[in-house]
Amino acid sequence: MCTTSTTIEILDGGFSGQLSRHVGAKIDGDPLWTARFLATNPTAVYATHLDFLRAGADIIETNTYQASVPGLTKYLNISDGESLDLFATAVHLAKKAVEDYAQKEKLSVECRPKVAGSCGPYGAYLHNASEYTGSYGKTVSRRELIDWHRPRVKALLDAGVDLLALETIPCIEEAEALLELLKEYPHARAWLSFSCRDYQFISDGSVFREVALRCYHTLPSQVVAVGVNCIDPRHVTPLLRGINASASSRQAHEAHRQIPSVPLVVYPNRGGSYSATNQWTAVPDDRSLNLPISEWLDIGVRYIGGCCKVFAEDIKTIRSEVNRYRATKARASNE
Repeated sequence: MCTTSTTIEILDGGFSGQLSRHVGAKIDGDPLWTARFLATNPTAVYATHLDFLRAGADIIETNTYQASVPGLTKYLNISDGESLDLFATAVHLAKKAVEDYAQKEKLSVECRPKVAGSCGPYGAYLHNASEYTGSYGKTVSRRELIDWHRPRVKALLDAGVDLLALETIPCIEEAEALLELLKEYPHARAWLSFSCRDYQFISDGSVFREVALRCYHTLPSQVVAVGVNCIDPRHVTPLLRGINASASSRQAHEAHRQIPSVPLVVYPNRGGSYSATNQWTAVPDDRSLNLPISEWLDIGVRYIGGCCKVFAEDIKTIRSEVNRYRATKARASNE
């Protein structure tokens, strides 16, 4: 289905869980996480991308969340150049999946899904759970963060991604560093999504709403959306509500002028969270995933998908619910 006529785009789901179905094993705990498979099993990476495309994703992410030049060189024992080549491989696999899917479905160029270059936080590279606290934001300088992110951002852009997914960011310092880095690539576009500890604060304790609005308005020409990912779905609405008034409220209070809204991105996990005891609290793979999608779309979500333990079949369900939402809105506008 071509979605160019709508501003709502469906993202893919949790790469680790879906990939595990192709490799036949759980893959959590590796310091490179799924990025290791770019070197060891690229066929499975390609197949995982296809799973999400067939489920209805408009945008798929490269398998580079936990990939970095220092991480790849250290844990794969390869050179800097070979590490950068793996970023190109990641983009190639995603783009090949899109091309093959588009050819089979006979999609026009305008209707082909896009590829987002996944850039996880510095804390994921540290492999010490600091991506859930953002504690390194107080000890690592902005320049160090920019210099660490730059090679991966440049490699993904050079390989031809359509946009960047700057995701699971736990601290304001890293968000600001990424925005400064993004200015070096003025033609690049990105969404910025945060890791949050609850319904109000990002992981480092900063107020989400304040951080999200400041980041979006700092670089609105390049930031396509701000939001949250890898979060318990029950926290999403309280976090996002208030960034944009609902459509009905805008119409009631501002009937004679159009108010620009901040586009939001959300891709929650299945309900897992990082506890106060510094442990990840997991949920079963088959736990019911009942997302209030219409509610999220009403408050400005324009990019929606899933994170950890959200599988291809869940993305298919999200796609169906978004289609129903569109149809309902279209009927209402015609009445």
